Amino acid sequence: MKDLVLAAGAPQPIGPYSHAIKANGLVFVSGQIALNAATGTMVQDTIEAETHQVMKNMGAILEAAGVNFGAIVKTTIFLTDLGNFEKVNAIYGEYFSGTLAPARETVQVVALPKGANVEISCIADLQN
Repeated sequence: MKDLVLAAGAPQPIGPYSHAIKANGLVFVSGQIALNAATGTMVQDTIEAETHQVMKNMGAILEAAGVNFGAIVKTTIFLTDLGNFEKVNAIYGEYFSGTLAPARETVQVVALPKGANVEISCIADLQN
C-alpha cells in the first residue's frame, strides 16, 4: 500500500510527481530543488543558500511524513558542477551532525529543472 505525503512548507511539485510516497515502512522523497515555497522563486544567491533551501524543502516533507533528517537512510545529490561539491557537502553535513550519516552518491548532471545547481532526493525509514 502507498500513501501520499504532501507538505504545506515545501514548494508544490512542478510536474506529475508527489512530494513523497510512504510504502513498506519507508518514505521516498522526490528530488528537491531550491524553490522557495512562499514565493515560488528559486533561491540561487550562492550555492550555499541554494543547498540550505533544498534541505529546508526536504525537511518540510520529512516532517509531513512524521520523520526527520535522522531517519534518512539514503540520499542522492545531483550537481550541475562537481566544483561545488565541497560547499554543498559542508552544508549537507550540517543537517546530519549528531546522527548517523546516510548512504549517498553524488553525480554531476548536465542540467536540472528551473536552472537549479543542486537537487537532492532521499529515502527515510518510518521506524527510525
